[in-house]
Amino acid sequence: MEVCDRDLQSIQEARNLAREGKKAQEILAHYDEQQIDRIICQMVKVAEENALKLAELAVQETGFGNVSDKKLKNNHASRALYAFIKDMKTVGIIKNDQQQKLLEIAEPMGLLMGIVPSTNPTSTVIYKAIIALKSRNGIVISPHPSALQASLLATKLMNDAAVAAGAPDHIISCISKPSMAATNELMRREEIALIIATGGAAMVKSAYSVGKPALGVGPGNVPAYIERSADIPTTVANIIASKTFDYGTICASEQTVIVEKVIEAAVVSEFERQGGYFMTAEETSKVAKILFVKGYGMNAKLVGRSPQVIAEAAGISIPEGTKVLLGRQEAVGPSDPLSYEKLTTVLGFYTVEDWQEACDLTIALLNNGGVGHSFAIHTENPEIVMKFSEKPVFRILVNTGSTQGGVGISTGLSPAFTLGCGTWGGSATSDNVTPLHLINIKRVAYGIKPSQQSAEPTAPSSLDDLVGELMSLLQKSGDS
Repeated sequence: MEVCDRDLQSIQEARNLAREGKKAQEILAHYDEQQIDRIICQMVKVAEENALKLAELAVQETGFGNVSDKKLKNNHASRALYAFIKDMKTVGIIKNDQQQKLLEIAEPMGLLMGIVPSTNPTSTVIYKAIIALKSRNGIVISPHPSALQASLLATKLMNDAAVAAGAPDHIISCISKPSMAATNELMRREEIALIIATGGAAMVKSAYSVGKPALGVGPGNVPAYIERSADIPTTVANIIASKTFDYGTICASEQTVIVEKVIEAAVVSEFERQGGYFMTAEETSKVAKILFVKGYGMNAKLVGRSPQVIAEAAGISIPEGTKVLLGRQEAVGPSDPLSYEKLTTVLGFYTVEDWQEACDLTIALLNNGGVGHSFAIHTENPEIVMKFSEKPVFRILVNTGSTQGGVGISTGLSPAFTLGCGTWGGSATSDNVTPLHLINIKRVAYGIKPSQQSAEPTAPSSLDDLVGELMSLLQKSGDS
């Protein structure tokens, strides 16, 4: 019996899913607001019921992060997200401006493609499925191969929940034979209206290169600046809670800490008291060597790992109870590798004289990978916050952990696991992506102003008048 090549099977599966998904979406496009809300509520209910099971499977399959935080992420992607979007108008007339006689009508985009990372597989599937259906779109998930089973289960749970509440089958689906060939095929299918890409820089760049609309995200490399007026114990607790959340797998997590020298001793002491371990220069070098591969890309074996796993891999000894590893750095770039993004429990540590020097260092770190994403500042001085509001990022997170702040757990930002970096970071949006990014808006505009000029220009009465008018026009042209 002839066996088909796996790549060919995966390509055929991508085609089938696109066709089935498009048919389902064309049915969903005619649902009203009440029908959509009923579907979303059922999806949220099922996501909550299975939050722990999905978290356990994701950790078991990938080795990244920890179960308790992945469970919290699953709930954030469902319950917290629903609380934020439940009253969002995404169906029918969403605006009626009586004064301007302008109606705005929401229309779905169509069938979406969702690229899902291995670091946050189940929460990203839940999140993308909910925002897609809230805006009456279907979605086909392209999973990371190392998180295939977790992604498949999350997708099945979401699709089954939607169907149980009245949605057409195949409205949410997932590639079961992932390959680059399948991903490329799906991205280019005519049925796909928009790509939502969450993952590595190469995958996001690929999504933007296929010639159709895409929403992608860039790397974080988030600096956290502790200014001299900060509440040091609270600040350190927030940073540690943020960096250890799911062992640093969220791109909004802190990557470096910047401290003013006048408070350095107090900050170091507080970090050590709360579970931070400051590595020696030799230990920092050993850890840096194992953290990165092929330049300064993260070693997948150490993504989302505890300090103990990293220390053992690097051959160093750390105190019992260590929560994060910190390595002092002097510059930004290859000579100081902890200045790059590290999606794990390791932080670079810098000291500066004042906020002006912190500004310069922040920009250098962001330009080293992270422009447009996020920046965290800890201060009791509102004027300092406004000075840093000029930095090239779109999330300035004040007195909170950047992980929880960036994804909307501890701030008023939209709950999201796709965080746009704007044009500065190569993204089509600077927002936390919501259902409002997934609708087209049709406008019905009534005439409220005259369509024609009230009077025709008077014809010149003579040649002299014509020449004079022409000279006047030429003069005005020259002046401009």
